[in-house]
Amino acid sequence: MKFVSRRRAGVVAALVSGLVLALSPTGAHAATGPDVIAHRGSSGMAPENTAAAIDLAVRQRADHVEIDVQRTKDGKLVNFHDCTMERTTDIEDLYPDRPRYRVSDFTWNELRRLDAGTWFHPRYTGQRIITLDTVINHLQHTPTGLLAEISPCSQYGTTIATDLATTLHNKPDYLRKALAHHRLTVQSFQTDDAHTFHTAQPDIPIGILDADRPTDTELLELSQWADQINPQHTVTDQTLVDRVHQLGMDINVWTVDEPGAIRTMTALGVDGIITDYPQTLTQR
Repeated sequence: MKFVSRRRAGVVAALVSGLVLALSPTGAHAATGPDVIAHRGSSGMAPENTAAAIDLAVRQRADHVEIDVQRTKDGKLVNFHDCTMERTTDIEDLYPDRPRYRVSDFTWNELRRLDAGTWFHPRYTGQRIITLDTVINHLQHTPTGLLAEISPCSQYGTTIATDLATTLHNKPDYLRKALAHHRLTVQSFQTDDAHTFHTAQPDIPIGILDADRPTDTELLELSQWADQINPQHTVTDQTLVDRVHQLGMDINVWTVDEPGAIRTMTALGVDGIITDYPQTLTQR
């Protein structure tokens, strides 16, 4: 994902030399197709953000797994999406008297007891919430990369971005190999979080998530430091894709599950498709 951006930065400078075709869907990108990014793992077929979903995405040969980074009360970074845990765990049964069910209100030892699989299907009973370290352990010896989203849950502020940057900094072997093989990117809906992370770890590609269509002014500002613009697919068209590429950034769209929408996004020349069903694109 990152390497496309760096090449495109050179392409922008080379437009005066007539290399416009390098930005076109008829170029090399069209021959390989977009990156397949497994949303919370292969979450259409296994409980989201669990080891089962991540391992399945690897077996389906997804290019990247997208996860969500939150922090426990005692500082452990874990992979969980929602700001509260009722939807996908048995937390209300296990801790019935707690006033709130945010990840940040529980220690890691408390969270590791939760069942995060039964809600999806009984055969996944016993699947647990997993740490960022566990995610990396499951991916680092595979061809599948990591797209880590900084949680937008309000209780964290920008400190979660700093914590993620520090954690990755303290894994120099993983970081060096992941960057060398273009297998690590961080993204956020919050521009402040993204910029905080980028300041701390400028070598790690950074993406900006957006549910709305970014304005040209926003794109120009973001192109000064961001590597990706990652909008909702319903606001994405050829004009947006071309403009993001012209500014030297990549574009990954979310969350694209319906086959017709996948074909449409592929035809636009997006760089990555974030999907609950990676096997739809990989045929694995």
